[in-house]
Amino acid sequence: MTTGKLYLIPTFLSEYSSTDSFSTLNRITVFSLNEFIVEDIKSARRFLRAVGYQKDFNEVVFYELNEHTNLTEIDGYLSLLLKGGDMGLISEAGTPCIADPGAELVLLAHQKNITVVPLTGPNSILLALMASGLNGQAFTFHGYLPVDKNKRNHAIKELEKESARTGRTQIFIETPYRNRQIFEALLDNCRPDFKLCIACNINSPDEIIKTMTIRDWKLKKPDLHKKPAVFLLNF
Repeated sequence: MTTGKLYLIPTFLSEYSSTDSFSTLNRITVFSLNEFIVEDIKSARRFLRAVGYQKDFNEVVFYELNEHTNLTEIDGYLSLLLKGGDMGLISEAGTPCIADPGAELVLLAHQKNITVVPLTGPNSILLALMASGLNGQAFTFHGYLPVDKNKRNHAIKELEKESARTGRTQIFIETPYRNRQIFEALLDNCRPDFKLCIACNINSPDEIIKTMTIRDWKLKKPDLHKKPAVFLLNF
């Protein structure tokens, strides 16, 4: 039996993002779907309506996939795909599976010979790297650094060593309400001549994407509190 296709659907990074950035091809694909695997049903519905999805949500099936989902349940999410129907995977912001849930589901889809189709859209990590001026040929994304202060400081020093040794750009993110702590930790633990790019509130009116040395950042501290940000560090 021929299986369906699992479409990985990118969403907006900000509530201010223009709906025009969602391509015609993406719209045609999304409008054809009746079942979605989403991080949050309410925000997924809001996104779908924003891009012009007209179907009655009472007739649309949503499965939730987030940190509360029991991974033993996700096998059942793929039933339509195994019958030949198509489905969409939607994350909260940006592209699915990159610093967002979905990788386990996509891997399971591959194991069941289901075709996975990534659609083009914004990803804050790649946009930050593009605009940073730092090494885009070799880089490492670390996700979140440790919450514990001592472990976080140790991790930062290790990233600094790795960057100095290999030239790779070191990329990481933080929960918005801990941005101040991670920023201060970078100032305290990194060499003054190291370059730090902060990409904050990408695609918003108050977007900040700036690369300076640690020395210069100490003289000009941005307001990052409760704002989504990507941090990039390199020698």
